[in-house]
Amino acid sequence: MKLKFLGAAKTVTGSCFLVETGDFRFAVDCGLFQGSKSLQQRNYQDFPVDPASINFLILTHAHIDHSGLIPKLCKKGFTGPIYCSQITEQLCQVVLPDSGYIQESEVERKNRKLKRSGLKLLEPIYTAQDAQNCLSQFHPLNADEIIKVNCNISIRLRTAGHILGAMIVEVWVEEEGKKSKLVFSGDLGNVNQPLVKDPSIIENTDYLIIESTYGNRLHDDSMDRAEKFLQVINETMAKGGNLIIPAFAVERTQDLIYDLIMLGYEKKLDPHMQIYIDSPLAIAATEIFVKNRDSYEDNTRAFMTKGDPWQYINLNLTRTREESMRLNDCVNKSIIISASGMCEAGRIKHHLKHNLWRPESTILFVGYQAAGTLGRRILDGEEIVTIHGEKVAVKADIRRIEAYSAHADRNGLIDWLMSFVVKPRDIFIVHGEEEAQLALAEAIQQKLNVPIFIPDWLQEFELIAREEEVRPSYVHSSKELSEAVKAEQMYLQVSLKLNEMFRENWTRGNYAKIIEAMQNISSIVD
Repeated sequence: MKLKFLGAAKTVTGSCFLVETGDFRFAVDCGLFQGSKSLQQRNYQDFPVDPASINFLILTHAHIDHSGLIPKLCKKGFTGPIYCSQITEQLCQVVLPDSGYIQESEVERKNRKLKRSGLKLLEPIYTAQDAQNCLSQFHPLNADEIIKVNCNISIRLRTAGHILGAMIVEVWVEEEGKKSKLVFSGDLGNVNQPLVKDPSIIENTDYLIIESTYGNRLHDDSMDRAEKFLQVINETMAKGGNLIIPAFAVERTQDLIYDLIMLGYEKKLDPHMQIYIDSPLAIAATEIFVKNRDSYEDNTRAFMTKGDPWQYINLNLTRTREESMRLNDCVNKSIIISASGMCEAGRIKHHLKHNLWRPESTILFVGYQAAGTLGRRILDGEEIVTIHGEKVAVKADIRRIEAYSAHADRNGLIDWLMSFVVKPRDIFIVHGEEEAQLALAEAIQQKLNVPIFIPDWLQEFELIAREEEVRPSYVHSSKELSEAVKAEQMYLQVSLKLNEMFRENWTRGNYAKIIEAMQNISSIVD
């Protein structure tokens, strides 16, 4: 079995991992590269493997750096199923066409300048229609259910806690009678978040592919994030300026809305202050979040399903371009939340253009800013930036609240890894800048004695299936380890048999037999 790193290798974006076993290939994620021009150029290159040769794709979540090249993959010949959670499928129905539209718009704007200069025109990586075309290949799965893809490969999705619908991926591969297990962490979330549930505990794996976005940093928990947010709001309103928040349309915008609702509920906000969500994608994603309130963390679900939570804030949804443009002309002492989160495209660039030069305004960053992005350059202190070909002085207050990060920090990643009953044989660190990856590798080495790899882009590893062995536990006693391994193996065997029984009888219409089996199992479990 071979594992090849087609993205997110020594960089944060472009997640894509290819697994090849025999004559069968599958991929985990297929995301856009974001950041420097050299990274973005990879989006325009041919795929390192023939898309038609990939049998299926597993998508961890809907963020564009994990999903954003799927339309291109399908356009270039991939015809297999795309396995993901149900909420991820819903989000991709709005995220991917929006991505195609943005790329078309950006290319159209650039081509106007190129045409005037007599230069070769650009083509978008894919169009909104290309994105729409790929949606029929999405195949949503239930969380925690083991699916047998073929006679040698089974998969299971587990809650990752990063954004709504985000999943950890477990894959079991059998080669020559020997089984190996791979776990792809996807993006792991913080614990105790109001909207999403905590990441699932994974019992064991042979090979772990783990993210490292905040592998060298700790989140500041010295003050509640909503209180920090309120402090920035009050300071900006006192100056008479606007509070501009570049925010990812999926999850981060909804986190901000939730905190604003709670601040309004607690009567800490000026009831006359106007709040604008200026992103059609963020609006569509929010509607999906509202529809899936049953997936929220328990306390949040109870609050958000009781009464009308929207009554506590003056929330304005600006859907059209004309409405967005009016915000630049007449709005003051307001909060404007807009995408994209790294300021690379979308309406946020217009709001930055109209507010960065104003000392009375504040730009608040609440998410990760990849190296090379406009957001990162502003955070790093550049005094003049170029937006849409125009130089803009940075005079506004630049603030940051890391508590909104949807990623686990270094301690969170280590805590999740230490929850494994049996430690991985090998660990591959991905989805992070090199400094973060090296720091996380060092922190893991202090806890575990296992091989750790930081792959290069396009690097390939041979994964050898080994005989089943009892590996030493670093948390539990040998007796607990033996029982834990046995319990996991038996659970997987029963789950697979149950899944096969259900599918076989469902296909044949033997519903009574399914009901009888479920009743028998329920009586034993109860």
